[in-house]
Amino acid sequence: MANRVLVTGGAGFIGSHLCERLIQEGNEVICVDNFHTGRKKNIEKLLSNPRFELIRHDITEAIRLEVDQVYNFACPASPIHYQSNAIKTIKTNVLGTTNMLGLAKRVKARILQASTSEVYGNPLEHPQKETYWGNVNPIGIRSCYDEGKRVAETLCFDYHRNHKVDIRVVRIFNTYGPRMLPDDGRVVSNFVVQALAGKDITIYGDGSQTRSFCYVDDLVEGIIKMMNTQDFNGPVNLGNDGEFTVKELAELVLKETGSSSKIVYKTLPQDDPSRRKPDLTLARQKLGYEPKVPLLEGIRKTVEYFKNHLD
Repeated sequence: MANRVLVTGGAGFIGSHLCERLIQEGNEVICVDNFHTGRKKNIEKLLSNPRFELIRHDITEAIRLEVDQVYNFACPASPIHYQSNAIKTIKTNVLGTTNMLGLAKRVKARILQASTSEVYGNPLEHPQKETYWGNVNPIGIRSCYDEGKRVAETLCFDYHRNHKVDIRVVRIFNTYGPRMLPDDGRVVSNFVVQALAGKDITIYGDGSQTRSFCYVDDLVEGIIKMMNTQDFNGPVNLGNDGEFTVKELAELVLKETGSSSKIVYKTLPQDDPSRRKPDLTLARQKLGYEPKVPLLEGIRKTVEYFKNHLD
């Protein structure tokens, strides 16, 4: 059955793919974005669709809408962007999430909160299960995001316990694909943009730190499954549990771009996790979730996108 769906941060990287998929499935979609990191061109082809509506709005201010479901994706997610205005980032996570939960409570909508693997901090458990409480620095340069998302989860569960709001919480691990911002400082976009420009590929640390890379289509599949699953609030990890070193990723990007760029090594930033990999047992059990796109195929699609979209 078609729903009237609100997607906050809907013009962003993940949000725009989500809006597209929801429209394809016959829903009415209201996209709310303040365009801090979202871009109109990400949703350009949806603008003429009669079931799609765009509202320029910042969710730290209240908004009154009548909807069946809310996907709360409003928040810059890359370190460069969330650190550029740290206070704004934590306000978006705390005030923005409070406003969205209030809206869901008022209209009796189900709300899905986009949380993050960053709630685990620099993990002392590997791979990370949902039962792990994390190892997070509360006063570091990443805290506005890490702690902001932790508080957002707290708010969700308190609204659920105190006001019976129907919540869903997903913890998103490294995701990549078309529509990433070229300057977002994330490892996939960094390497692809540097390689295509013939610049040195910058690895922070010695490149032995690991990441698990999930292609955006796989993530969106898991998000929609979670929203439409009954009697399960989460939190649940979503991502890909293949584990690669940052150096392996750099070498793959060099090969796929045919670039002559060199790999250079720089100092690791503060609180950068050394290992990051989701335990997907719960997602498989509760959602039947299985990431399908292998890293090589996803990187090829991402390289193709950047070849056509770099100014």
